[in-house]
Amino acid sequence: MDYRHNGRKARARTSRHASLVAFAIVAFASGIATVANAGTWQPLNNHFPTTTIHDTNGTVLGPGGASSPLLMTDGTVFVENSGWGGADGRVFKLTPDINGSYVNGTWSEIARMPYDPIGDSQAVLADGRVLIEGGEYTGPSFNFLLTNQGAIYDPVKNKWTNVPPPLFFEDLYPPRHKFAPHPIGDSVNVVLPDGTFMLGDKMSRQGALLDPKSLTWKETGGETKSDLNDEEGWTLLPNGEVLTVDCYTDYNFGLISNYPANPTNSEIYNPTTHQWSSAGSTINTLTDPVLYEMGPAILRPDGTVFATGSEGYTAIYHAKAGVWSAGPRLPISPQGNQYSLQDAPGALLPNGDVLIAATGGANDPGNGNYADPPVAFFLFDGTNLIADATIPNANEDVSGSLNLLVLPSGQILEVDETGDVEIYTPSNNFYDKSWAPQISDAPKTISPGASYTISGYRFNGMSQASSFGDEEQSAENYPIVRITNAATGHVFYSRTHDHSSMAVASPNKVSTTFDVPTGQELGPSKLEVVANGIPSKPFIVNVK
Repeated sequence: MDYRHNGRKARARTSRHASLVAFAIVAFASGIATVANAGTWQPLNNHFPTTTIHDTNGTVLGPGGASSPLLMTDGTVFVENSGWGGADGRVFKLTPDINGSYVNGTWSEIARMPYDPIGDSQAVLADGRVLIEGGEYTGPSFNFLLTNQGAIYDPVKNKWTNVPPPLFFEDLYPPRHKFAPHPIGDSVNVVLPDGTFMLGDKMSRQGALLDPKSLTWKETGGETKSDLNDEEGWTLLPNGEVLTVDCYTDYNFGLISNYPANPTNSEIYNPTTHQWSSAGSTINTLTDPVLYEMGPAILRPDGTVFATGSEGYTAIYHAKAGVWSAGPRLPISPQGNQYSLQDAPGALLPNGDVLIAATGGANDPGNGNYADPPVAFFLFDGTNLIADATIPNANEDVSGSLNLLVLPSGQILEVDETGDVEIYTPSNNFYDKSWAPQISDAPKTISPGASYTISGYRFNGMSQASSFGDEEQSAENYPIVRITNAATGHVFYSRTHDHSSMAVASPNKVSTTFDVPTGQELGPSKLEVVANGIPSKPFIVNVK
């Protein structure tokens, strides 16, 4: 998100259209390929809790809503309370019902965060804890502070612990003296294959590696990074390296004298050497000299990265060959505007397609030239962009106010900072069996409340699966363990933690620990490891 503007919160308060009607309009007007059987959207049967955001005087500023989702390792969904009124640090958890349905899932409130960020940097760590760092805005009034605060959540203790910032982060734009020292803001991050959390300094070229036990930081990568980390996104590759596309905000801050004539450079971070190097030209320009925004960049099972941008262009990185090719450009919207991804969510479907949300309204000078609503959805199948069904709030949303999250059911959860949480069910659930996790070693007998080790292959999936521009990351490169009772069909999720690796699309054998819930039903059951919404072949266990 461009910190100069509050573009993610810009919604037009217009009437809603039914999703299938909106889909038909987009498909007809755009002239692009349309899917014969579009995916379907349906709201949760249990509404997100009704909340209001108050200022320090108790004045109601506006409604809260569901935002910034993360898939916890026990199959529940972590959601922050943030809406038109700002944020208040409250956190809710969506738990699927006894049959494994998220549509019928229930909400519960968990421990409140020690601060109240908006547009933060977030991740699920290898030990199963949730880490929140920084935030572009803070508090109920959208205070633009680029905070350096951070906190880590322990789901077992339901407790937050403050995390100090990397004290070596240096702001390369000194006029911002009113902001926090060592600012983090809406910074980029990635969890590396060895489980190390890597955080980018928004306002410099530096990076930081976190020791999760001591909660201390170590500097990395700053001397070799080509430009500021600001507005960039990081994508984990099958070889363990990290890909990014440069956004050139150095020019906006006067750190370079001229905006590049060919702003298409990309970079690769090597976690062994701790250095960045050029990954070549993206062919198509994905950023712009006004907003400097990017859309999601998602690794697909075939080893390509589908990268999207603020001008509607896309590019495809072929990880094995280390080269880029041009991707298709998004169409013109029914309103006559270029569909764009000025901060936008994307999610990898089990079948390998990528679902993205794009904004189709005109650029609004009153809102920093961010595009106005509506929102439309497209599928990228590896070659073509295909118009898909959209959500009920489409005429009120911009892409930057949405997040998408891949669920263990193979469905996609969508939030848009309102109480309307939607579930997307793909029309095509086919996936290549070679992408599925494979269990090699597991206990044949387990007991409720006990912990066990399970090992095998592709436990972390073929991709991080979920992505959003630069902030509000929702990477899912970790295993989920699901146990279904043979007699009742009831579904239980075990909490996984202490994964031996978080590498994606890896051929190597890995392991994780899973804690069987105390309420697990007894008797013969099937155990599955799920990654990126794809389950392994069932492993038969007896619960005693």
